[in-house]
Amino acid sequence: MKLSLIICIAICFIVASCAQSQDCVDNINKLPMYGGVKKCKEQIEFDQEFLKDCDKTFKTRKEATSHMIMRGWQYLYSKKLDTSMMRFNQGWLLDSLNADVYWGFGNLLGMQGKYKESLPFFERSLKINPGNVKVWQDASTSYGNTFFQTKDVKFLNSCIFCLKEAVNLDSKNPQLYSQLTSAYSYFMQKDSAMKYLKITEHLDPSAINPEVKRLLTPTKN
Repeated sequence: MKLSLIICIAICFIVASCAQSQDCVDNINKLPMYGGVKKCKEQIEFDQEFLKDCDKTFKTRKEATSHMIMRGWQYLYSKKLDTSMMRFNQGWLLDSLNADVYWGFGNLLGMQGKYKESLPFFERSLKINPGNVKVWQDASTSYGNTFFQTKDVKFLNSCIFCLKEAVNLDSKNPQLYSQLTSAYSYFMQKDSAMKYLKITEHLDPSAINPEVKRLLTPTKN
């Protein structure tokens, strides 16, 4: 009788454990901000242990966040995108108000061709820190690629807006003017494109996209 009761309890425990595991969504660490899903008990406990380890290893949470973000960029440049996402997620877990975490999420999605999905992350990064010229530039790239995918001119206009904001922060960067030239070349009126082409030529002729220059300055017969 006692043996039957023990077996019954064991079976109930296994069933309960399985049910609990089924509540855990797999691979959420491969999605920005863990996919926004509600974490199960095991995942919450894992997060708590991670935060405790960080508090023991680093002087401050800010230092721990910077380390995770640094590792995230390293893996991103090595094209190890899943591992990069895990590190940026850990950075977000440590500090959800860190602008560079959202910048990292945006770049990761962009590298996966998910340009439209990347836009809210760039926007959030810029809302926290509008002074990072590289985020404006990366955001413009995602807006531009979203324009190519959708043919919706509002994304092209947003691309141009981001580039102009970047120019306001870095007025001597020829790459920004070159990108503005390319963006404006898609409009029927080419006055703005020619304006930025001349600025690019003045700053660095090698920064000009040859195809765009050919389009704007066709060879006369």
